[in-house]
Amino acid sequence: MGNKERDDNLPAGRSSRSEIDAFLNKVAATPLQRPAGRRGRLLFAIDATASREPTWDLACQIQSEMFSATDGIGGLEVQLAFYRGFGEMKVTKWLDSGDELVRRMVKVRCLAGRTQIRKLLNHALRETGNQKVDALVFVGDVVEEDIDELGHIAGQLGLVGTPVFVFHEGGEPVSRRAFEQIARLSGGAYCSFDAGSAQQLKELLAAVAVFSAGGRRALEDLSKQRGGRVLQIADQMRGKR
Repeated sequence: MGNKERDDNLPAGRSSRSEIDAFLNKVAATPLQRPAGRRGRLLFAIDATASREPTWDLACQIQSEMFSATDGIGGLEVQLAFYRGFGEMKVTKWLDSGDELVRRMVKVRCLAGRTQIRKLLNHALRETGNQKVDALVFVGDVVEEDIDELGHIAGQLGLVGTPVFVFHEGGEPVSRRAFEQIARLSGGAYCSFDAGSAQQLKELLAAVAVFSAGGRRALEDLSKQRGGRVLQIADQMRGKR
């Protein structure tokens, strides 16, 4: 990113104010395609290769926020998917408890290996073919795969209404371009973060969870209680209904 776009008060790898606003605007503008009466379904996909080990504990600590943010608006189901090591990818059942999600995550140990984002995207496509997945959240730091192939699958997710919201640790520029393409083609959004922005990541994840569970109206209602990042989403929602 050029110097003109970066907030000098933010360390490298953390999103600038304009980037965060753009991300929240994109969440607010994304149409929710969920039948009334069922819980929101969010596929939470994480890179668990060795480079992510320093921030894995951070990811574990903030997951319950996704569930607590959706209390009272229909609830949320989350499926954890992660890859690591030599071709290993694991997927949990659909979970309706933040405590259970954290219990699953703390048992995971990061292992060296190459990225397997294609597998994650294909899994999301299969899952939403069986029962609608309202959003896919991906947390990772690098892309080591063919971007054209990833873009093709991301475009298919966009066609079936499953946006990909990418949280990019570190902001490495080549991977950033790839992640931005995945988010754009799927109808989702991109945001970078670093280990020093735990509160920021918590609020942004909660925003996507609330969107998955109840759409724009739920985000606006939550903003009256919490303000902050959620309030910014609600501001973008007004006039878009």
